[in-house]
Order: sequence, then C-alpha cells, then structure tokens
Amino acid sequence: MSATETPQEHWEGRYAEKPQMWSGRVNAHLATIAGGLTPGRALDLGCGEGADAVWLATAGWQVVAVDIATNALDRARAAAVDRGVAERIDFQHHDLSHSFPAGSFDLVSAQFLHSTVHLERRQILQQASAAVAPGGTLLIVDHGEPPPWASKHIHDHRFQSADEVVAELGLADEGWHTEHVGTLEREAISPAGESAVLRDNLIVLRRTP
Repeated sequence: MSATETPQEHWEGRYAEKPQMWSGRVNAHLATIAGGLTPGRALDLGCGEGADAVWLATAGWQVVAVDIATNALDRARAAAVDRGVAERIDFQHHDLSHSFPAGSFDLVSAQFLHSTVHLERRQILQQASAAVAPGGTLLIVDHGEPPPWASKHIHDHRFQSADEVVAELGLADEGWHTEHVGTLEREAISPAGESAVLRDNLIVLRRTP
C-alpha cells in the first residue's frame, strides 16, 4: 500500500488483479456452526466475493453482506443472482473502520477479518458483538498462525489467540454463553497445489435471550 493509497483503493486493486480471488466455497466453520442454527437474519462482515452470503441465503437466512471493495461486491451480487438468492441478500459497501451496518442479527459472522492495511479490528469486532440480537450467535474465525505459503511480512505478524480476541471484546459474562473458544486444525491446499495443515481460531458466543 502506497502512502497515498486508501484501504478501499488497496482492496479494489487486489480484486482487480484476478477475475476470482477466493475459492467460491463457503468457509467450513461457518457451514458447521450455522448449519445447526435456525435461519434468521445474518450479518456477513468482509463478504468478499459472496460465497458465505450465498450459502447462508440458500440455507434460508436473510443476509446483510458488507465489504470495502465495490468490485468484490459486484462479483458477490452476480454470484447471488446465479444461485437464485439475490432477493435474500442486501449487499452493502462499508469501510468497517468508519461505518457499520444498522440493525441486529441472529448471526454475526466475521471470517478471517484480517488486513495488511489499516483496519480498526478491535472496534469492528466490538460493534459486531453489539449487533447480535438476544439469543443470537457471534462467530469469529481467525488465522491462528500464517499459512506456510504466506509472505515473510505475514509470518512476521503476530496473530492473536482466541482468548485474546475474546478479552478485547469486553463482554459481560452474564450476557453471553461460550459455545467454543479455541484453536482447530484443518487441511488445506496451497496456491501451488500442495497440502498443508492450518490452525484456525474459532470463537462461538451466544447472547443470552
């Protein structure tokens, strides 16, 4: 990111580099957790090209999906139309460091909400928790450590533990039930086609009714 480039310009440029950045598949932890919930209103933070939002809509959720990059949102809308669920997804453009979608939600999902450019992550996740409706679920999935194929810049970054993320949320104990806070391993394929084991932080918190 250049000194004069904004976070939005950075991400617009990243998505412009290739016609598809992500796999197009739903994040596995989201499918597992949301698959056991009764569909309602969901908020997808940093929706990218829309795979999670489309999966949620297909499963019966009414979704608000947000991203900083308008070209990513264009791809997400096209994917929703292609899958016949466009009427179930409200795609919104937000730089979450400066604006946040209105309303309360039965599921708030933040999947790998990391950034190599400016991101008020702590503030955003606190707003995410505040947006969870009574009885609703907050789902945060983070990298527990960088993928083996990541650049040196990424490997030099210190990733928080799941417990550290929860501590920064500043939640009242009596207002939330902890479903899961910890680290899980999953198998993945690198961009070069090699297999690897990745470590993810999985945080699942349910707001008391």
